[in-house]
Amino acid sequence: MKRLQTYFWPVVGLLAILFSVNALYHELRGLSFDEFLASFNAISLRSWLLAIGSTLLAYAALAAYDRLALDHLGHRISLWFITLCSFTTYALSHNLGASVFSGAVVRYRAYRSKGLSPGEVGVLVAFCSFTFTLGTLVLSAVVLLVRPDIIERFAEFLPVEMSLTTGVLILIVIGLYVIGSLVGLPSFRTRWFQLHYPKPKIVFRQLVIAPVELIGAAGIIYFALPEAGNPGYIVILGIFLASFSAALLSHAPGGLGVLELIFIAALPEMDPAAVLAALAIFRLLYLVIPFVLALIVILVFERARFVAERQPPKGSDLP
Repeated sequence: MKRLQTYFWPVVGLLAILFSVNALYHELRGLSFDEFLASFNAISLRSWLLAIGSTLLAYAALAAYDRLALDHLGHRISLWFITLCSFTTYALSHNLGASVFSGAVVRYRAYRSKGLSPGEVGVLVAFCSFTFTLGTLVLSAVVLLVRPDIIERFAEFLPVEMSLTTGVLILIVIGLYVIGSLVGLPSFRTRWFQLHYPKPKIVFRQLVIAPVELIGAAGIIYFALPEAGNPGYIVILGIFLASFSAALLSHAPGGLGVLELIFIAALPEMDPAAVLAALAIFRLLYLVIPFVLALIVILVFERARFVAERQPPKGSDLP
């Protein structure tokens, strides 16, 4: 049973990649590498700078997720440490897939060194995951209410009214969460940890901070796309929410193939080469470069921990 659990998510991710790549191949059969390269080279310096700025905004918001979770737990840790831990966690989890599990390992090592108990680390991981989900719900509701016709990009047979109904239902769910905080619902207890309902000030900060990361991440793609055929930021944001959520659920490393397939299918009015070029920039700025930097951070951190553990305690006569 344990061996099955070990290989389950990697197999799911591999199957998702194979399915997406196969479907993407059929979508892009007529596209040449020269067309892709021309679209990539056509991206202006201004677009690159705006995409980089969007990346910084996204990762700053992710650090705020951790800071908010620590405030909920009542722990004070330096912002520099939180930023490095958050950056490393998300850079690895976004690339490796199974984000909850891969992120939990990094956070466990880092925050245990700062005195958090295993149960508190578990609450922190759950809180950050929920904050991301909350941000996805908030923005999904906004997109569905502002641009209800976006649903036709994913399924033409679905009526526009379904977007409006879904958007309202999502807002009701979020409203119930806020009300639960205001009335002070009791904590949830398990054998391993106790999960307290966030205080109102924490919840309202969640509602502000949670969407920012997704706004920044979607901005990378939006700014990298050309103006010709561009349906606007709200539509790009909606497509990104759908594709990024699907990528996370598939557990495919980096959402490989999943992001591309959904974006190509949902943007029929745009040149596929231009869409692929924008997604390549997204992968470079949001996934590849942070992944390399995260590996460096982990090596430095683990080396410092190794040296510290080998040093004799102060006052010891040991050589």
